[in-house]
Amino acid sequence: MKELEYPFDVEYLIKNKKKIKKELLLQQNLLEKNIAILGGSTTSEIKNMLEIFLLNYGIKPTFYESEYNQFYEDAMFGNEELNNFSPDIIYIHTTNRNIIQYPDIYDDTKQINEKLNSEYERFHNIWEKLFSKYNATIIQNNFEYPYYRLLGNKDAVDPHGKTNFITKLNQKFYDYANETPNFFINDINYVSSSYGLDKWANQFYWHMYKYAMEVPAIPYLAFNLANIIKSIYGKNKKAFVLDMDNTLWGGIVGDDGVENLEIGPEVPSGQVYSEFQKYLKENKNLGIILNINSKNEYENAIAGLNHPASTLRPDDFIIIKANWNPKNVNIKDISEELNLGADSFVFVDDNPAERQICKTYVEGMAVPEIDVPENYIRIIDHNAYFEVTNFSKEDLKKNELYKDNAKRSQMMATFENYNDYLISLKMKAEIKSFQPIYLERIAQLSNKSNQFNLTTKRYSLADIEAVNNDDNYIKIYGKLEDIFGDNGVISVVIGNIKNQDELHIDLWIMSCRVLKRDMEFAMMDELVKKAKEKNIKTIYGYYYPTLKNKMVSNFYDLQGFEEISCDEQGNKVYKLDISNEYINKNNVIKVEE
Repeated sequence: MKELEYPFDVEYLIKNKKKIKKELLLQQNLLEKNIAILGGSTTSEIKNMLEIFLLNYGIKPTFYESEYNQFYEDAMFGNEELNNFSPDIIYIHTTNRNIIQYPDIYDDTKQINEKLNSEYERFHNIWEKLFSKYNATIIQNNFEYPYYRLLGNKDAVDPHGKTNFITKLNQKFYDYANETPNFFINDINYVSSSYGLDKWANQFYWHMYKYAMEVPAIPYLAFNLANIIKSIYGKNKKAFVLDMDNTLWGGIVGDDGVENLEIGPEVPSGQVYSEFQKYLKENKNLGIILNINSKNEYENAIAGLNHPASTLRPDDFIIIKANWNPKNVNIKDISEELNLGADSFVFVDDNPAERQICKTYVEGMAVPEIDVPENYIRIIDHNAYFEVTNFSKEDLKKNELYKDNAKRSQMMATFENYNDYLISLKMKAEIKSFQPIYLERIAQLSNKSNQFNLTTKRYSLADIEAVNNDDNYIKIYGKLEDIFGDNGVISVVIGNIKNQDELHIDLWIMSCRVLKRDMEFAMMDELVKKAKEKNIKTIYGYYYPTLKNKMVSNFYDLQGFEEISCDEQGNKVYKLDISNEYINKNNVIKVEE
């Protein structure tokens, strides 16, 4: 929804939040999550704003909200309502007003450090208590800077200054976050600075309503928090689709010529475009896929990217569509070639007409309303399309993985028999029970896989850790490599053992990068093997249809399962009797013992 993208019309959001919520609730296949808000100040409007931002991301929250300033009591002592709520996410909304002990001007170094450690330990005890009691992910605010500086500029330097104290306390929070899975920082220190600290700390709202920031600032806080949650549950975008003329450089390469493009240090406008290209390159290095969609002659597009001052080169892009086709058609072609849904894309184009056409004809794609080049980075970055909560080695080499896929496609075209092509890849798989080293990647994959996802379930890292520690589950991952490279962990199956001899498949996912390479058969063979080891006689499979997973609607039929029920929504239940002989289906992948 356009109204929920940065920059916001805050007055409109606050006034129309009920109307927006009603409209967003009409969506299908919303991911339902329980979110507990433990507040050190008033949180009701934060909850309302967070709800509409999450609904916009396809997440339907149910909330528990602590009483005013009862965050410590709820965390440390709990209550029946919170215990029965079973939160998936616990958000601790505290601000600098919840710091009990600041340094006194007469304190010596020892006394200041004691206060610092005491404040940290209070929060550390909260986190550890919550982790021990609930299988939940914790999101904790850091602290915004104070709205006044008693020592002036020295407040940031002197240990007696509140600014200095908050900086040190925040660093202790960051150290804990870096060491602790399932724990994330909501950076309100940045949000308040970006918003404007004087406005953020409007005293009227504190003394009148006990809001720790002014009400117009709440959408910015809630949006920042929603971006962490949507990233945890795999709602991030995955790729840029970029225009070129007046987007990557100033000017039109076909008309002005390469030599007259505005890019590089010679002119201020050229510096702006260079900075934008560097920003895109940094995203690419994090694993964000770059693609071109430009109305241009292909030769001119390549010449522009080979400009001496260009940071981006042709090799930085997976797909370059430089032609005269409608851009929405090019986007659909890019989607098919990458095997990614168009809702994974962020389309960046300086032309408002092109933006509107693509927004109209390509469902789910993000189309930021960029204006002048000086604002490109700010608008795209503040929308947090690619919010990082965790990233893996697979993310860092994602562009290389997609380039390897392009090589596989080229090689496939030389074969008349598809099975011969698969054999020529010399594929090797590692299929084993979950291992701690891969749990983060497994959780990430469970949240990113949409097309090959039979039950559409999402697992946080905390959920995956709980499954891994439960003997009532058979849980396997699959890695695949071939002559072009290692794809890493690309498939996961989780089965729940019930009634001693039944296995119910809760999750079966696979990365779209390895579709149609028979990895699903190799995974099935190994699943049956492990099930037989536990004396399982029947495996039950489930298919819940969505707009994105139609490609696996007949998956269990191909695996030899018998369909035993199908409701009006198309939800299907299958079973497979493995008490008798099972014949392996994989004959092209060598599975390591």
